[in-house]
Amino acid sequence: MPPKLAEIVDEFASAPRDVVLEMLLEFSDAVPPLPADLAGHEGMEQVPECQTQFFLKAIVQPDGSVVTHFDCPPEAPTTRAFAGILAEGLAGASAAEILAVPADLYARMGLSQALSPLRVRGGTAVLARLKRQVAEQTAA
Repeated sequence: MPPKLAEIVDEFASAPRDVVLEMLLEFSDAVPPLPADLAGHEGMEQVPECQTQFFLKAIVQPDGSVVTHFDCPPEAPTTRAFAGILAEGLAGASAAEILAVPADLYARMGLSQALSPLRVRGGTAVLARLKRQVAEQTAA
């Protein structure tokens, strides 16, 4: 797991439940804006498992690092927090590091105790689709 993401996982896992919700709200504000070429979600994949519209795109660079882009409405702070966690935790990560992120990431963070199963399922789907995009690009 990328070191930044491991640090975020540890922070969430050790935080009291009421603080976890505050931390999620902070991450919902940490989603970088989309670049102009992705306006209108052009070339992005929608994640239908999320209750709200969620789009993502992973781009594997020639050096093996991965650039991620996420978009989710600000009025969906919990879902947007998943994007913020991944954007910050995976910044500068290699394709191999992203592919090694455990599928039960959100359970390891303790989010299954703070969020509904439907929300955790949506976040898990975001991670799975991101990893699939990276795997497809590295296999090509």
